[in-house]
Amino acid sequence: MSGPSEDWFHAAPCGLLAMTIDGEITDVNEMFLSWSGHALADLVGQPFASLLDPGSRLFFETRYTQVMHLEGRVNEVALTLMKADGSPMPSLVNSIRDDDAGVIRTAVFNAEERIRYERELLTARRAAESSEERVRILQEISSAFGVSASDEDVAESFAQVARTAFAARETAVHLLQDDGDLKLVGGSNPLVGKVAPIAELRATPHVAVITAGPEETAYPQVAAALREERLAALTITPLVADGVRLGILVCFFARRSEFDSQFFDLLDALSRQASQTLTRVRLQRRLAFLALHDQLTGVANRQLLQLTLDESIAQAIDRNEPLAVMFLDVDDFKSINDAFDHATGDLVLVELAHRLQAGVRSGDVVGRIGGDEFVAICAATDGEAASAVADRILDICCQPIAVPDGIISASVSIGISIHRPGSGARPTAEQMLVRADAAMYDSKRQGKNRHTFDAAGA
Repeated sequence: MSGPSEDWFHAAPCGLLAMTIDGEITDVNEMFLSWSGHALADLVGQPFASLLDPGSRLFFETRYTQVMHLEGRVNEVALTLMKADGSPMPSLVNSIRDDDAGVIRTAVFNAEERIRYERELLTARRAAESSEERVRILQEISSAFGVSASDEDVAESFAQVARTAFAARETAVHLLQDDGDLKLVGGSNPLVGKVAPIAELRATPHVAVITAGPEETAYPQVAAALREERLAALTITPLVADGVRLGILVCFFARRSEFDSQFFDLLDALSRQASQTLTRVRLQRRLAFLALHDQLTGVANRQLLQLTLDESIAQAIDRNEPLAVMFLDVDDFKSINDAFDHATGDLVLVELAHRLQAGVRSGDVVGRIGGDEFVAICAATDGEAASAVADRILDICCQPIAVPDGIISASVSIGISIHRPGSGARPTAEQMLVRADAAMYDSKRQGKNRHTFDAAGA
């Protein structure tokens, strides 16, 4: 199986470095140079440790080096690199040793935004702890948010805490959706269907207060709906984090119609913490996705493919079901890069990844294993079913691809390995991939744009 091309190395959306086993830098990609401000000529030949601040250098020379020697890889190590201008760049570093090539390959992720977010969160939390009541309530909401795993969890926890904190009869959390509309995600809204949505209130930049009394002249229809529901007032609070609008909190009060500064201070603190928690949950979800998905195409990456294939083999054995693994390689991909450019080549890879996902079944997993190579894992799939899926993929991938400079015709060659129930020793993920890879090269030799089963699956 071939690895990423040199052009992918230099165009990668994260910092990539290659260094000798002794830690001497041999190559650096453009993203790392852009982040750090260093010139390539100044880095090649230098020890990687020389780019680190003193604390990170000590960690690198002791713990990092020890783990790399014993395990051949390190994952998610937090290091502080020094930019060319002397400023620090907090980073997350993953490294793997390639003994065959005699190099250590390292991926560097810029963590400046993450550190900034964490500092802002800490500052906001400290600012919110200005009174005993606020501390108590914030502790309650922190506890509730501690188990939040989704937007819905955050919204429902926030609605419950706000209802208790403000003695509201009901609370509703509406979150902005991708289409720009607000959706009720947590709590309940007693005015649903009784008053038409008011754009001005839904987009309010500040806390809005509407009472049910006759003195409410700005929004008489809302006041009438409040009286119908035997409510005295409502407040609408925007949920904003880092300047990004996330939604609104609406509190409905049965008796209370006047609000003091303490109410608004607490409302601001709770809303800020809820917004930051929502941002954190989304960031964690995004980071978790990025950790297991290819950043160019969005399909599963090598790590997720390995986990999925291990699990699929175990399930196939337990359920006495067949399992198919397809190894796909884009035919003559180098000629596409040569005829157009590598940006166009990336567009082709993205489009083919989408087509592969459309070609497989809903429960199948498609991933990019490197360069122009993809893998599809098809559970409960025998040779006949695998052949049908492969034919569908071949047909879809042959359709013309529109790019800015013209039309590209692409195709893929597919190799398929099959595990059949009771066929012998339990295969490993690597064995199934190697067999599928070999079958893919048979497809190449037979004229490309076709699928071939490995010898055991023929």
